[in-house]
Amino acid sequence: MTDQLLDFTRTHFVTSAPDITKLPPDAGMEIAFAGRSNSGKSSSLNALCGQNNLAKTSSTPGRTRLINLFEVAPGRCLVDLPGYGYAKVSESMKREWQKALSEYLQKRRALRGIVITMDIRHPLKDLDRMIIDWSIGANLPALILLTKCDKLGVQARREAAKEVKLQLSEFGGSFTIIPFSALRKIGIAEARAVLNNWFQTLAPDAAPAADA
Repeated sequence: MTDQLLDFTRTHFVTSAPDITKLPPDAGMEIAFAGRSNSGKSSSLNALCGQNNLAKTSSTPGRTRLINLFEVAPGRCLVDLPGYGYAKVSESMKREWQKALSEYLQKRRALRGIVITMDIRHPLKDLDRMIIDWSIGANLPALILLTKCDKLGVQARREAAKEVKLQLSEFGGSFTIIPFSALRKIGIAEARAVLNNWFQTLAPDAAPAADA
């Protein structure tokens, strides 16, 4: 294990895939970004990597329809998963996205941690809780980014984070909670430190994958 700081600004796009069968070989280490389609998931990934157009963003939520893979360093990747919970798409499209998301989370053995983005004003919706429950069952650490925190004052951010921490205590598991703003660059250094630590300490055989 090498103790080094990864340069997230060097992250580059690798591939997009409709499902896990079209992804590169299941090796190395991957950290996945999951979140509701209006939670600022792709914007958060861009901010963490210091790039504006790495992950595709749109004013219309729900545009991340594929599993998108980005390489930070050889054998270390970030993964932008299809957003969930957005109502204004067809039921068949929802089912396709949900299937791709579920299969990746359950079967991808390279997965070593998960970043869950939630609007700080509307955290812990039912599907967020389902992803958190799954991460615990899979023995994976979770980083909770409370996005759009610039919409609240400093004290309100602290109170919101405190409330989320309290509610997460019922789950058990290993969580890190960070108020985050892609727009105002709040929480970026803290989140990078968590991801860097995961990439350095979670060896490929350190955490078991969930059962298929």
